[in-house]
Amino acid sequence: MHLLLLGRTARDRRRAARLQVPDTHHPFVLDAGTLPFTRPAAIALPPSPRALVIHDLELAFPDAQAGGTRLVLTQSSYLLQKWVDRLDEGDRIVATGDRAALERCAPEIFQARGCWSAFRVEDTKETTDTEEHTPPLVSFAPSVSLTCERLASAFAASDPAERRRLCREAVSLDPECEVAHLALGSACRETRDGEAARAALDRGAALAPDWEAIAYESGKLWLVYDDLLRARDAFQRAADLMPTFSAAFSNLGATLGELDEPAAALRAFRQALAHDPRSFTILNNIGVVSRELGRLDESEAALRQVIAINPAFVFGYYNLGHTLFLAGRYDAALVAYDDGQRRDPQQNRRQGCRLALVRFANGDAAGAARDLWRFVDGAPADEREDLLLEAYEIAHAVLTRHPALAPHRPFLDRIGAEIAKSE
Repeated sequence: MHLLLLGRTARDRRRAARLQVPDTHHPFVLDAGTLPFTRPAAIALPPSPRALVIHDLELAFPDAQAGGTRLVLTQSSYLLQKWVDRLDEGDRIVATGDRAALERCAPEIFQARGCWSAFRVEDTKETTDTEEHTPPLVSFAPSVSLTCERLASAFAASDPAERRRLCREAVSLDPECEVAHLALGSACRETRDGEAARAALDRGAALAPDWEAIAYESGKLWLVYDDLLRARDAFQRAADLMPTFSAAFSNLGATLGELDEPAAALRAFRQALAHDPRSFTILNNIGVVSRELGRLDESEAALRQVIAINPAFVFGYYNLGHTLFLAGRYDAALVAYDDGQRRDPQQNRRQGCRLALVRFANGDAAGAARDLWRFVDGAPADEREDLLLEAYEIAHAVLTRHPALAPHRPFLDRIGAEIAKSE
């Protein structure tokens, strides 16, 4: 198992890491700051068994970019997965890092997401006198190019315009560097220059046609252009090139869902889950798409996993409630919706109205009216009308299916009267 050492001082962590490199392994040290901008395949490694040592790991995951635009190379679930894939069985990664910084820039580490399930994360123990005199690690360390250093500076910068300027400098330093063009594409997209981003990514793809990172970033850019077909093809290409790349499959699934291909979307989400089984977002998508396909038992199972992994994720409860409602299990649906509402600081209007309809299906017309009008009356006119139309459709279907609820028809009639007023 790989190891990540946290706690105490950086010096303590480095000393402790030295003791975790087996004498049987050939050690090699990589610079964390430039690690995202050095393709693993381009580094000549010593023979196996090997120990890859990375100090100050948080420097490998700069997070100045917003989540939706963040360059894939700087995301831990991609970058470390690439290195895990590069190594042989018996090789080992020994890394050190600052806990607070990693919790901010790579929280998936502490959730054992994706490749991080293969890491043991532990705090550094107090150093003994013997350990104080541990000899330094004599290891192979690849040289770092000026282009890599410029890119590291770019993604450490807080100003997007400065990031873009430094990426252009990196391209000027090495016009044949696919990493520099990929980074420039991300920086241009961040500054809303879609044409420049497209040109940079196309140049990167010409230099490295079989690099999944470029295909993935291209997919993200095609989504900005609302070109779902090209986005689908790009994410599929990224997934084909790197079958362990969970995010490629996840984005492929979401795009297929938008293209109204739920069966294909579900297959993609299941591939994503295979390499990131603790992702509550992937499980949530599986639950929703399974429900669309009428697989209510599978939907329920996935959504119960969602709330087990992340009890604070309110839409896990709402989605579970919707699945149970469609299955006719109204009492269980009410519990799920109530749990969601109690945890929802935003008090989502649509979900609040659906909670009202679940109360109605359970025969609580008074509670249904209380909740429905509380949420409907607080909505803007257009949203109010949409909420009422959905409520009328669902309430009518419930009354049709359950004639015993006929005494509560005034609930439906009032909704109809409000819709008529707005027309």
